[in-house]
Amino acid sequence: MPAGESRRLTGGRLVLATHNPGKVREIQDLLAPFNLKITAAGTLGLPEPEETGATFTENAVLKARAAASGSGTPTLADDSGLVVDALGGDPGIYSARWAGPSKDFGAAMQKVEEALRTRGATDRRAHFTAALALAWPDGHVETFVGRIDGSLVWPPRGTRGFGYDPMFVPNGYSETFGELDPSLKHSISHRADAFRQLVDQCLARART
Repeated sequence: MPAGESRRLTGGRLVLATHNPGKVREIQDLLAPFNLKITAAGTLGLPEPEETGATFTENAVLKARAAASGSGTPTLADDSGLVVDALGGDPGIYSARWAGPSKDFGAAMQKVEEALRTRGATDRRAHFTAALALAWPDGHVETFVGRIDGSLVWPPRGTRGFGYDPMFVPNGYSETFGELDPSLKHSISHRADAFRQLVDQCLARART
């Protein structure tokens, strides 16, 4: 392909390199308009690689390449997290690890709140970042990064969404990601921002 041109994915099978049911549902919704047969890595029994990258993008690439190699199928990976200004960017790329082996995000949100209180922080600004990596079995990768800014509330509100959603209020809204209608959240989220870039550069020819 010409230099600087992104590779296109024009239908067929796509593996989602995540074992997080919430992410699977959200990504499936975002990919619904495209002619893709989607399978989650967990369904295929593919292991989760160790996330040794220093950035969201590096970790997304690690996961996408591992699943693409293991499945022999183009793979989309997401690495995302909550970045809190007053905590120096934590939990950041360690957002999932703050939830522990049991993926208890109620405990993770409590940990964020306790860290803010310990520091006496009044600045509750935060943002979500999502990095997407689309990898092919031959090793080619396309990457995209999205972001949404907002602030943190306590106690958490809402049972929709997943992860840190119930304590995050996006700028311009009064409800948390845990309270917003999923279709609205999907249209404004950090993941949606990254997906718009993915669609523009890699999926535009895959519309049915």
